[in-house]
Amino acid sequence: MLDQLLWFIYLILLIVAIGPNVTYAFWIQRATANREALPFTLKGIQVINNRIVLPAVALALITWVAMVYLSGLNLSIPSFLLTAVFWLVIFLLGLFGYSRIISRQIALAESAGPGDDDYKSVAWRGTILGIAIGIIALLILLLLAFQPSL
Repeated sequence: MLDQLLWFIYLILLIVAIGPNVTYAFWIQRATANREALPFTLKGIQVINNRIVLPAVALALITWVAMVYLSGLNLSIPSFLLTAVFWLVIFLLGLFGYSRIISRQIALAESAGPGDDDYKSVAWRGTILGIAIGIIALLILLLLAFQPSL
């Protein structure tokens, strides 16, 4: 019963951790056309990222490790370890990478605006980091779906 509950919690956390990230580029693209809306939109993304996404990623990692432990298996199984490492990498990239980039992007959006070269550079780094996080999240989903024996 506990394993099923953890599995359910893990799936919910997976959705909460990955779902909003898919929408960030859409919201930023729409807000870039309106200089006044851009800082507000970026601040909204920052709040969602810091208060919802990052905690969900951390809890997904903890839940994954608990599920592996309670199953009687251990993290020495390559696909289990890889999943845990991917969650950790996403968390660290989000905390130390994306959170800092979005803060800088907000400051530049408020001062220089979206047409500024510095803003464009920071926005591009955010896009690249977002794509990298998305690819890692996709790898987690592939490991979950296909459970390869590595």
